[in-house]
Amino acid sequence: MPKIVDHDERRLELVDATWRIIARQGLEGATMREIALEAGFANGALKPYFPTKDTLLEFAFGHVFNRTNQRIAEVTAGKNGMAALRAFCLEVLPLDDERVNEARIVIPFWQKAVNDAQKAQIHQQSMAAWLDTIRQFLAEAREAGDVRAAVDDSILPASSSTCCSAPRSKRRYPRKAGPTSATPRSLTATSRCSPHDGADDPRGRGDAGHPGRPGRA
Repeated sequence: MPKIVDHDERRLELVDATWRIIARQGLEGATMREIALEAGFANGALKPYFPTKDTLLEFAFGHVFNRTNQRIAEVTAGKNGMAALRAFCLEVLPLDDERVNEARIVIPFWQKAVNDAQKAQIHQQSMAAWLDTIRQFLAEAREAGDVRAAVDDSILPASSSTCCSAPRSKRRYPRKAGPTSATPRSLTATSRCSPHDGADDPRGRGDAGHPGRPGRA
């Protein structure tokens, strides 16, 4: 009886292998040969799943984006306005190993999108979805009287999005990067949306260097 192969599972195995190689060797070290070797595939066996490294990177970015959105839905469930916005922004920050690994996929994708129209379109669509979510939370916060900034709501979402995404670049190589402790406060200062300062990660995960959070060894 022929062996049943779960192609979706195989693709995710290849994404995981790609993460591990990028963590050790950077994007340039993640060749198709190295990815196949890391995943335990025969050389050339990746072709049916990902004909090129670019198609693998696009799939990996989509996988990361979908995982992030699932977590965002979990941490913002039952919240609205400023509480939901802060939970959203903290969720996309690279504050633990899982999200640092995801950033290692996202940042190279952003870099390639600068000169690649197809990747640029994928990036724009994903960011447009996030901006719509931020606008919704800001509208709720304004209605509740929690937003004090005299700035048009068409500007604030972009500022909030920048605060959320910029630290991913800084944490691409965490051993060399500084702590992201100022980011939640930067979000507050940029939007002037909240009286709180230095809010914790809504998942309760500590981060070294953040006031009020236990540092990790």
